[in-house]
Amino acid sequence: MDMAVDLVEERQRAHAYLDRLPAEQLSAVRSVLETMLDPVSRALANAPVDDEEISEDEQRAVAEARDWLKHNKPIPHEAVLADLGLTLDDFDKTGRTPPPPEQNGQDRQ
Repeated sequence: MDMAVDLVEERQRAHAYLDRLPAEQLSAVRSVLETMLDPVSRALANAPVDDEEISEDEQRAVAEARDWLKHNKPIPHEAVLADLGLTLDDFDKTGRTPPPPEQNGQDRQ
């Protein structure tokens, strides 16, 4: 039998199973499928739990930040980027574009 026909048949069977699932199970299956198709979701799902201890300095910094927010408005991400001369588009590109290669180590300090 042709592989293309097998694939069509497999998809039809999968759709038939999906059509028979109750809503709560359908949602779970959709999440599994997303994880299988999206490499970032898959990486997050397989990432180890962050169980690193929080230092006293980190706890103090978080407490200070929470106290600051009680008396001040949060600063929008866009405003922070603008202070740095960047836009949201610039920020998005940094995650997708590899940094330029270093030239003979001159960029290291």
